[in-house]
Amino acid sequence: MKNNFIRFLMILFSLNTLGQTQKKEINQQLQTWVSINTVTKFADHWGMIGDFHIRRNDFVSDPSFYFIRGGISYIPNSNISLNLGYAHMWLAPSNPDWSTFSDENRIYQQAQLNTKFGNVSVLQRLRNEQRWQEKIVNDKSSGDWRFTNRIRYLMSFTFRISDKKSWPQMVLSDEILLHFGEEVVYNTFDQNRFFIGIKKNINPKWSYDFGYMNVYQQKYSGYQYDMNHTIRLFFYLSTSIRKKAPSEIENSGDE
Repeated sequence: MKNNFIRFLMILFSLNTLGQTQKKEINQQLQTWVSINTVTKFADHWGMIGDFHIRRNDFVSDPSFYFIRGGISYIPNSNISLNLGYAHMWLAPSNPDWSTFSDENRIYQQAQLNTKFGNVSVLQRLRNEQRWQEKIVNDKSSGDWRFTNRIRYLMSFTFRISDKKSWPQMVLSDEILLHFGEEVVYNTFDQNRFFIGIKKNINPKWSYDFGYMNVYQQKYSGYQYDMNHTIRLFFYLSTSIRKKAPSEIENSGDE
């Protein structure tokens, strides 16, 4: 007990010292983020989900990451879905002189609730992720991995801006991401993602949203941040291998 108390005091001292000696640094970036997000229903209450994401820095000049995710979805009704799956990320180096991508393996669990109040559709999503992030040292894989557990909560509002069905709908959403682990010392807060844009149905199976996303991310150092001004274009596909109509539950996307 005494050792734990001493360790706690040392962590507090380290945090205070860091705040006094390190000035907050914010790196402003312009990004483009494109993805396709799918749900394929194969039974009354079961479906498969899959998505693929590409995000690039300096508008489209440099890679940020490539990301693929799959999983299985239990859909008890049109308002609720429960998901379980695996994802993999190839993360580009932040050092401009390096070329080695870092691998990330991820297992996730997710619960999603869709509700409607008048003309406003509300989507709430709670996602838990176990992440194994590869450490790159001097532009080479070190063979070491950082493990963290990340919890994410998303709330999204979709509402009509016109009675004309041909007009797109307005979307406002915000997601906060917190992570935990032995190596998460200075930044339990990971990211906040705010999105404003439009959503439009292309046909009964396809839709998309397009707009501006602000991604504010704190680095492991605790004093370095990325402020990503992101142009986002997400496509959504809802299909069924049964003769019944496609699922009304959408894959809410996001890396």
